[in-house]
Amino acid sequence: MTVRRQLIVRSIAIAAALAAGMPGLALAQAKLKVAAVYTVPFEQQWVGRIHKALKAAEARGEIEYKATENVSNADYERVMREYATAGNQLILGEVFGVEAAARKVAKDFPKTAFLMGSSLKPQAPNFSVFDNYIQEPAYLSGMIAGGMTKTHRIGMVGGFPIPEVNRLMNAFMAGAKETNPKVEFSVSFINSWFDPPKAKEAAFAMIDKGADVMYAERFGVSDAAKEKGKLAIGNVIDTQAQYPDTVVASALWNFEPSADRAIKLVKEGKFAAEDYGPYAMMKNKGSELAPLGTFEKKVPADIVAKVKAKQADILAGKFTVKVDDSQPKSTAK
Repeated sequence: MTVRRQLIVRSIAIAAALAAGMPGLALAQAKLKVAAVYTVPFEQQWVGRIHKALKAAEARGEIEYKATENVSNADYERVMREYATAGNQLILGEVFGVEAAARKVAKDFPKTAFLMGSSLKPQAPNFSVFDNYIQEPAYLSGMIAGGMTKTHRIGMVGGFPIPEVNRLMNAFMAGAKETNPKVEFSVSFINSWFDPPKAKEAAFAMIDKGADVMYAERFGVSDAAKEKGKLAIGNVIDTQAQYPDTVVASALWNFEPSADRAIKLVKEGKFAAEDYGPYAMMKNKGSELAPLGTFEKKVPADIVAKVKAKQADILAGKFTVKVDDSQPKSTAK
């Protein structure tokens, strides 16, 4: 067969495949169009990790990425629908306050893939869900906090008492109890996902009552700890570079495993409704304990040894951190 005839046959085969509806082949010819809808600014911890993973895929040349931040709940459906209508093939975001509206959009666009932060189940055929199941490094960071407190009192400031927050706080508390059975906790929620001044004031109140280590589930807590010369434990992102003398350790959420899986499946035409929760686990590199960095020599050696041993047990499947979604309560008097 001549080269020219080979090219003609190959062209006919590709045209036939496209006509037969092979989306994987079709999408391989161009970058995947990806969009995200966020209710908070890009700098907020949770959304920041999603944004970072998608920007990395964009930098590798795998996707075209557009995103809108600070979208109100009332406006969420409209923005989501506009992205779907514009031909974006994968849409991401967090829909905790707009579940019904988001799932309605997904039903109206069955050929579009949706991967959304949600407390509920996947919705066939095209609505997958994810969550920050980072209770494992949260437990390890709690072990460090228990070993660092001198007053045996830890303050904890959260956004809302929803399962996604509660499970991390409960895991942290259990870890702290393992290394320090005497520890007591002050717990409060600011009922906002992004209000650093309010979180800071809540932290000040706890420090005034004796807390010398703060669990910074929200922005603003580490600022209070820094001003008062106390310590803080980070959540979702690592802010030690900004607080080198304050933030001891952090439980990190890595969204890359989830984002990369969704992008790959959409390109292959194999995306389906699925729970992406497992891809946030340590064994899948979806979460980790941040390096101790500036506190490497300040955390007691016996605590570091216990943390390393526990981490090894988690990765080997010998220890399972309990998922407790109930609202944590203060134990300090």
